[in-house]
Amino acid sequence: MTQVEYDQHGLTVGFPGWESMMTGRSTFHVPAHAIRAARAEPGWTSEVLGMRSGLAISGRRKLGTFTHFSGTRRLVAMKRGLPLLRLQTDREMTGFDEVLLSTTDARGIADSVAAGRTS
Repeated sequence: MTQVEYDQHGLTVGFPGWESMMTGRSTFHVPAHAIRAARAEPGWTSEVLGMRSGLAISGRRKLGTFTHFSGTRRLVAMKRGLPLLRLQTDREMTGFDEVLLSTTDARGIADSVAAGRTS
């Protein structure tokens, strides 16, 4: 399962085992100053994410890089049944416009980012 941690330095995501093959990396770090906005959503998003490099099991799991037709580039690790953390990030610093992560602590992380404090 994708591991998500947030502190004063930013957000760190760990992709264990086979997840690292689908995302092309074992870890991903978003510096705190590269996070433009954060919000928690109740769960899975049904929006069209675009073309993917990775895994998509309809309605259950999405993992990898998704590029929308508008040009929006996303790093995605979503799993049905878990809250969703949506981060808008500085693409020049991270390589992505958005990061979508399923995590039980989505609300806590989003609140911490908004407050500019650590959790």
